[in-house]
Amino acid sequence: MDEAVKNLFLTALACLALAQAPASAQALLDPTRPPASMDRIAPSAGDVDDGPRLQSVLIARHAGGRHVAVIDGETVRPGETFKGARVARVSADEVVLVRGSERQVLRLDAPLPGMTRAAK
Repeated sequence: MDEAVKNLFLTALACLALAQAPASAQALLDPTRPPASMDRIAPSAGDVDDGPRLQSVLIARHAGGRHVAVIDGETVRPGETFKGARVARVSADEVVLVRGSERQVLRLDAPLPGMTRAAK
């Protein structure tokens, strides 16, 4: 019986030692997160806020399909408003905002790997 108690004690001791060991799992990355260069959650000192930033454009392949853009983390469609400006047009690499007589064109910073231009 002493041998069984000794084995139980050693097993419990080994389990406690393993529980104290640091985990070596790698953090999972979000494949849908925009590149760090497009992440403007909190501008650092000295950054110039040059207005809204176009982060992503999604256009359906079929004719008449939906056009969706992400500007500063907000999803918009043609005809909707973004911070007081109407979304006049969404194309493969730019969005046109209209506020009164003022027109503002937002362009994607740079194409990401694997991006293709939409057929016109």
